[in-house]
Amino acid sequence: MPNPPLRRKAALLFTVGLFLGTAAARGDDNGSSGDFPDRPIRVIVSMPAGGGVDTATRLVTEGMRRELGQPLAVENKPGAAGGVAAETVYHSAADGYTLLASQPSTVTTNPFLFKSLNYDPGKLIPIAVMSHIPNVLLVRPDFPAQTVAQLVAYARANPGKLNYASQGIGTTSHLTAALFATVTGTTLVHVPYKGTAPALNDLMAGSVDMMFTELATSRELHKAGKARILAVATKTRVAGLPDIPTLDESGVQGCESDTWNALTAPPQTPSSVIARLNQSANKAMASAALVDRYQELGMIPGGGTTTAMSAFLAEETRRWGAVIRAAGIEPQ
Repeated sequence: MPNPPLRRKAALLFTVGLFLGTAAARGDDNGSSGDFPDRPIRVIVSMPAGGGVDTATRLVTEGMRRELGQPLAVENKPGAAGGVAAETVYHSAADGYTLLASQPSTVTTNPFLFKSLNYDPGKLIPIAVMSHIPNVLLVRPDFPAQTVAQLVAYARANPGKLNYASQGIGTTSHLTAALFATVTGTTLVHVPYKGTAPALNDLMAGSVDMMFTELATSRELHKAGKARILAVATKTRVAGLPDIPTLDESGVQGCESDTWNALTAPPQTPSSVIARLNQSANKAMASAALVDRYQELGMIPGGGTTTAMSAFLAEETRRWGAVIRAAGIEPQ
């Protein structure tokens, strides 16, 4: 059966997130946030414009602007699986005026994927998870397989002949495909891109065969016939696509995946500033306008305390680190 409407789930998550976020603002503060912020805040996005993290960032920061009374200027700095943006923020002043908006790998698994980094993901300070987005298995419009079972059968019979796009090395799209290949016993060729938009463009053009990507950026392509969703990588079917089976229903167990996007700050940013930012992000995600827009996009709001977010990042690092090791992905 399809899962409950996203709006109902979002309302519950927002209520809890707002309560917890407010508690964090009161309880985690080691002092007063003073006049913060008294000038514009720079938010550096780790991916190009047009993808899920960029979309979530612009929606959430607009709500934060109204709450904080200062502009939040969004700047895209793609490259090195989010490392370019992360390095910039990591070495910025720890005053809350330069923040990172990123996909998961930038703040979790990049140490497994790169021999050296110019930043330490574990020292970035969590502010808020902005969104959760179900992932889907998307194929080019003229792909011959009509089902996941047909795709797997072809891949097994033709090892190395199917390729898949990703948003870049170590991104959720890359690791989900690696997990899929491990679970199904197939050999797929990885074609990394610098973000969602260029990967989708090549998939629609037929240059690549398949991609695991966010529902938010693929649903309309599916409806328009520009690409086809074969399955969703969630426990239950997605309300907006009730006829699309899950991977589990399609015979592929143990390949659940969603994409989430997060706000973090430089190391040693004062707890009072973090609490103020967390509170404003939670309030932004509780707005009716954002809830409605997220529902339209197939996104689920995040929110909650910074403590809960720290635990979440640790678990995601452990989980996907295990996938990286099992898939034999070597650091670049």
